[in-house]
Amino acid sequence: MARGSSVQALYELCKKTFSPSAAASSPPPTSAIRKIAALLDTISPLEVGLKADDLEDDRGHGFFGSNIYKHSTRVARWAQPITYLHIYECNSFSIGIFCLPTSSVIPLHDHPGMTVLSKVLYGSMHVKSYDWIEPACLTRSNKPDDFPVRLAKLHMDTVLTAPCPTTVLFPRSGGNLHCFTAVTSCAVLDVLAPPYSEEAGRCCTYYHDYPYSTFTPVSRIVVNESEDEYAWLEAIEAPDDLHMRSGRYSGPAVQDHAL
Repeated sequence: MARGSSVQALYELCKKTFSPSAAASSPPPTSAIRKIAALLDTISPLEVGLKADDLEDDRGHGFFGSNIYKHSTRVARWAQPITYLHIYECNSFSIGIFCLPTSSVIPLHDHPGMTVLSKVLYGSMHVKSYDWIEPACLTRSNKPDDFPVRLAKLHMDTVLTAPCPTTVLFPRSGGNLHCFTAVTSCAVLDVLAPPYSEEAGRCCTYYHDYPYSTFTPVSRIVVNESEDEYAWLEAIEAPDDLHMRSGRYSGPAVQDHAL
């Protein structure tokens, strides 16, 4: 049964596209990425094990093996965790689902050297994303702690509501630094290629964004668009209020095999 599933088809296409031999292209050709995006566009919540009962607004629990809130009162929105449902991971790519309760936030973070495809399965999600200005433009804050900031250009600042096209970001374009805010209870199916890896130097860094007018660049920068299209980003520690946990994926299992 799993072999005929959309999840299995996604795995097999990712396996072919992001195989070690294809990794030399880094990232793969746009045509190959479009094929994966087109397949993701067809996947419904039910096909990944998210049933109608699991989509109730403000629960934010996805479909779990156990419910820690079963015998407790309703939990405040800010205290509800974002839940990750693991589907598959290898050295070349990973597939998983993030379930976000209303008003929860995945803070601004980067995807170093990675191509990421994101498909909103249900609900509405605000996405704000940036790409670094190249060559790198750095300046100091001129504040007591004198922290460094780097200039980035806004790529997307919009609300995505399912059904909507899959979004794609690349190592140097497409909004490689992004944050998600759940407008309603929602879920996003993600493909990361390659996945995060401390050993390979692909660590997740979180950022705080400041309006362009906050700091004065060391050298004059020609800004072709409105200053609102630019922001200074400061690397920060993982936010203390980021609550994330693992859930139980209940959709079709991937049959990992040599193609």
